Amino acid sequence: MLRLSKKADYALIAMKHLALNGDGSSSAREIASLYDIPIELLAKILQRLVRHSLLVSQQGTRGGYQLAREPLLISVADVIQAIDGPVTVTACSSEEGSNCEQFAKCNVRDPLWRVRERIVNALGECTIAELAADQPQPAPPEPTEHAMVLHTHI
Repeated sequence: MLRLSKKADYALIAMKHLALNGDGSSSAREIASLYDIPIELLAKILQRLVRHSLLVSQQGTRGGYQLAREPLLISVADVIQAIDGPVTVTACSSEEGSNCEQFAKCNVRDPLWRVRERIVNALGECTIAELAADQPQPAPPEPTEHAMVLHTHI
């Protein structure tokens, strides 16, 4: 299953919040309380985003976090990779991939690497500005007995 980590989820929530906040800053405590995120975990996530130059932080009573650049210039891929490292879909698409017992004879390795590239490209095309522009959608109609519902987690 392809799934974002909880840390990446929290990072994207914080980034969207900061994008909606415009030029103002928000404290880790403020964001954590608004979205019911554990403060200690969020503080670590925000610091990692600062280290990857996606956020800037200011100390003091008027301190807090702000986006380091325009939301249009920060991709979802930037955030995910800052938190979780490179996107992988198979064991062989990571640094240790050549240690896989099937590496030499695998007949799906190259096609799956291309799938990984498509995923990374799609995440790279989606920006924080796009997340911030997203308005809540009305609830979909209840499925009939012949309908299929696909739930995704991005």
